[in-house]
Amino acid sequence: MGWRKWGAATLLVVGGVVGVALWGGFQGALAATNTSEFCISCHEMKDTVYADYIKTPHFKNASGVRAECADCHVPRELGPKLMRKLMAANDLYHHLLGTIDTPEKFEARRPVLTERVWSYMKATDSRECRHCHSYEAMDFHKQTERGREKMQESQKKGETCIECHQGVAHSLPKRDD
Repeated sequence: MGWRKWGAATLLVVGGVVGVALWGGFQGALAATNTSEFCISCHEMKDTVYADYIKTPHFKNASGVRAECADCHVPRELGPKLMRKLMAANDLYHHLLGTIDTPEKFEARRPVLTERVWSYMKATDSRECRHCHSYEAMDFHKQTERGREKMQESQKKGETCIECHQGVAHSLPKRDD
């Protein structure tokens, strides 16, 4: 009965304002967790994979275009982005649990973490890579002869980026094989 006092229009406006505020907060949280600063706020990332990344052309190159953490690891579409964020919660869990809290522990777990990322990228046809790189946009004549042959062969086979370009932004994990 109390809602009748306010009127349906007032409740609708208040509901709309609250909805917009919640959506804005949600979008703000997504944007904040997509920054490289957020990603490297855990020393496990800053002292390992970030240290690798800053030595690669994805960080510094002649064109001045930089791929940030989210560019390679977070989809742009909302549904896949939310799924990826849920998957990343596993990293936070292990950070809080202490299973990757030292360089030695991180390196010991790195092959498992790396395989998980590579499997994800293969399953999504390297979707995040393809936001910047596509066969259609490549000028094969500006590539080395070997590079051109490999890229054209991969294109014909329908291969995905991660099948050949493992370790392109981070060093490959040490294996005990």
